[in-house]
Formats: sequence, C-alpha cells, structure tokens
Amino acid sequence: MEEFSITAKQQDNIEILNLNGFLDAHTSVELENYFENLINAGKFKIIVNFEKLSYISSAGLGVFMAFIETARNNSGDIKLCAMSDKIYNIFDMLGFPILFEIYKEEGTAIEKFS
Repeated sequence: MEEFSITAKQQDNIEILNLNGFLDAHTSVELENYFENLINAGKFKIIVNFEKLSYISSAGLGVFMAFIETARNNSGDIKLCAMSDKIYNIFDMLGFPILFEIYKEEGTAIEKFS
C-alpha cells in the first residue's frame, strides 16, 4: 500500500496543508481527522496543496465536501492548488471546480484570502 502524509504550515492566518502520496479510503481518515482538528481549533482558512499527491479516490474527494460548508459558514474557505493534470481531471469530471477555487500556484491561493 502506498504511503500518505500531510505536512502543514501557517502563513497569514491561513493553514496550508501539503498532501503527499495516495489519498484513498484507508488514508482519507487521516485527512478527515486533520480537518476536524483545524475546524475545532477555529481555523477556517485552509489551502490544500496537491503538488506531491499522486492519487485520490472518491473517499478522499468526500473529505473536502464534508468540511467546505463549515469553513465558509465561519468566514473561511478551502482553496485547492498545485494539482497535477491527472488529479485535476478527476476533480473536474466530478464538477469540483464549480464548488472549489482551484489555483495552479499556492501563492495565488494565498493572495485570494486577502
């Protein structure tokens, strides 16, 4: 089974999560717990960087849907960035670009919170 990890940093009151590896039914629980901890800590401005993510399943996609409304209801958002074409195509096929702001670069996503 492929590995999955999350590294995080904070910039200008924005939580930036860097996903690495395979996000599937087994590893999506880790991301879900991470989001729950952020939301419970009152951190609603979140950027997810997909640069090092090589695979995402429907379970992984569901995690984003589970938290977007809570973030937005608390003057925040979940913005996505740095997806490979392969990952973006999965999001696009399911209509996610209508629901989420997706940027090519992390810096642009950060600017959009200003």
